[in-house]
Amino acid sequence: MRLARVALFWAVLAVAIGVPIAVAMASPLLAYRGPVYILAGLAGIIALGLMLVQPVLIAGYVPGLSAYRARRVHQWIGGALVVAVVIHVAGLWYTSPPDMIDALTFTSPTPFSPFGVIAMWAIFAVAVLALLRRRLGLRVWRIAHMSLAAVIVVGSVVHAMLIEGAMETITKAALCALVVAAAGKVIADLWVRRKRAISREG
Repeated sequence: MRLARVALFWAVLAVAIGVPIAVAMASPLLAYRGPVYILAGLAGIIALGLMLVQPVLIAGYVPGLSAYRARRVHQWIGGALVVAVVIHVAGLWYTSPPDMIDALTFTSPTPFSPFGVIAMWAIFAVAVLALLRRRLGLRVWRIAHMSLAAVIVVGSVVHAMLIEGAMETITKAALCALVVAAAGKVIADLWVRRKRAISREG
């Protein structure tokens, strides 16, 4: 029963992330694109998929993983998320520097650009704070991490939904909805746990 539950969890997760990637990679819009552009786009989709995994891990919802291992995997995937974002941005910079300059300076005419840039800086901020976690203290770290995580999720989802590109609309919307739902549930659950802990202490 436990093995079946674990297998079902990972199967659902693989479908939720894998199907949007597969559909995007089969898009006719990529037929005349170069490999760097395709790699950059793929990295962006993977980054969005990793955002679905992160809250599930940190909240301890992954069957078969202890809290310690879940935290360790969460940290490794956080690093992978940073790498994916760097590849995404670097690839787009390589293919079109003027567009990336406009995006990074918030002067781009495309409505999706500022949301992506804000999410990017929030991801980098989390990575920096993670390195300073011991100096910040647990309480400050949690507040900062949760706040930035909310910015990352909202910015990334709006960024993805506004882009009319290789990602197919239905699968993209489904993945974005799952990312928002997972993050929202975890933030709510952790808030409830925190309130209960304060009540017990009082």
